Amino acid sequence: MEQTENDTDKQHEPSRQYEALNELGSRYTVTGDYAHAQQCFEEAATMEPDEAGPYVGLGVVALQKDLLDDAEIAFRVACRLDVNCSKAYAGLAMVAQQRTDYKQAFEMYLKCLELDTDDLVALLGLFQTSRQMGSFERVIHYLEVYLKTHPDDTSVMFALAALYMKENRPEQSRKILLDVLNLEPDNKDAADLLEEAEHSLAQTSQETISSKPQNDSPAGVQVE
Repeated sequence: MEQTENDTDKQHEPSRQYEALNELGSRYTVTGDYAHAQQCFEEAATMEPDEAGPYVGLGVVALQKDLLDDAEIAFRVACRLDVNCSKAYAGLAMVAQQRTDYKQAFEMYLKCLELDTDDLVALLGLFQTSRQMGSFERVIHYLEVYLKTHPDDTSVMFALAALYMKENRPEQSRKILLDVLNLEPDNKDAADLLEEAEHSLAQTSQETISSKPQNDSPAGVQVE
């Protein structure tokens, strides 16, 4: 017997309700109505207990309310339900970062970016934690990858320029900062860092000139 259109709609109804609850929960979260957001995510989790999405939502709500233990539990449940849930790893990273556990935060941000190189929150979080740890090489890689598909993102461009300076690569920093200022002529932070990069390049050039051996005196000129 062929399914009627009404039968098909009934089959899809729970899925639609689940998606609607998740979307509504996200909207409540953005507006700061955490009580209603939590209610929506809990209902969604009851409706689809094997989906990671509602638990990510509950983790975000708990994080916004500074309930770090609750947030960690929710994000870990999401990871268990979906080992490729990049947002859950980003959530765990943010929890660790707030606890000043920068090593754990760094690892979780990396895990997130391995799954989703376009996650800007994880990218900037990785940048922040790298400055605490003094480890920049892998961060530079992900910033460069991100900029290949988002070439006009000035916040990421500036972060990469700052890391190039940390790694003593002022020429690369200067190039990016000029691009930033071309897009945002009034960006004072970029202008200040550009001045620092150009000073470093001038200093390096002067040191190179000074280190060159002096030419012999011209013939016929006696040096006392």
